[in-house]
Amino acid sequence: MGTAMFYHLTRRPLEQALPQLLEASLARGWTVAVRGPERGRLEWLDEKLWGGRPESFLPHGLAGGPYDAQQPVLLTDAADLPNGARCLMAIDGAAVTAAEVSALERVCLVFNGYEEEAVSAARAQWKALTGAGTAAQYWSEESGRWEKKAESQGA
Repeated sequence: MGTAMFYHLTRRPLEQALPQLLEASLARGWTVAVRGPERGRLEWLDEKLWGGRPESFLPHGLAGGPYDAQQPVLLTDAADLPNGARCLMAIDGAAVTAAEVSALERVCLVFNGYEEEAVSAARAQWKALTGAGTAAQYWSEESGRWEKKAESQGA
């Protein structure tokens, strides 16, 4: 059974924080799906990831191409995981189910701490997932590095 890890962004924007989380997941040998609710936002993120520092290149693709199944990191707005992801990163309030958390190694829910709507959506996701018996952790970067601030053991 996996864990839902909530990442509360308060110091860096998504396009700066996400690569660090992706690198850590790839270092564990996991394939990753980044799920967002809007294709346009994923296209924007795709451009940001391609434009990152050359020494920290992140191999990835935008869903809908002929090589989705081979992508180490796949950006998608769909519920399925065509790259066989072991880790799911949900951004911008993308939907995540307790069944997905159970089936995967890890599910990361990354949200912007400066948008009240995003914070409210993350709180609702925490309540729904922990209410379904899912183990969850809440991480904040408020101090300048990731620190665990809360945990629910699940069922």
